[in-house]
Amino acid sequence: MLASDAPAAPALTGPVVLYDGLCGFCDASVQWLLKADTAARYRFAPLQGETAAAILARHPKIPKDLDSILLVEPDGATERVSWHSRAIFQICRGLPGAWRAVSWFGVFPRLLTDTGYRLFARSRYYVWGRRESCRIPAPGERARFLP
Repeated sequence: MLASDAPAAPALTGPVVLYDGLCGFCDASVQWLLKADTAARYRFAPLQGETAAAILARHPKIPKDLDSILLVEPDGATERVSWHSRAIFQICRGLPGAWRAVSWFGVFPRLLTDTGYRLFARSRYYVWGRRESCRIPAPGERARFLP
C-alpha cells in the first residue's frame, strides 16, 4: 500500500497505543491499561485496523514487518512513535502511581531492553494464544478505540 493509498487516520488528539489485536497477551494488556489509565489518556487501535495502516504509512522508517506494541504521540505538527520496550516505558510514564516507576528501566541500553522484549514477544502466541479476530470493545470502552 502506498502512503497516498492509505486510509486517512483521524487527527491524533492524544497518545494512541497500537497493539496486535489477535494476540491474547496484547488483548489482556489493553484490558489492564484500560483500568490502570484512570485519566483515560490513551486510546487504542489494533495493528490490523485502518488507523494503524494510516499511521504506519505516515512513518516509512518503521519496519513494515514490525509486530510490536507502538505508542504514537502527537508532538505539534508531527508524531513521535516508540515501539518495543521504549513504547512500554513511555506508556508507563503516562500512568498514575507506582506504574510510572516501570519507565525508569528506560535508563538501560535499548539493545538490552529490546532483547528482553523480543524474547518475551516470541513466545506470546504460544503462552497466551492467538485469536481469530480482534475483540469488540464493550460499550463503555468504545470511545477509546479507533478502527
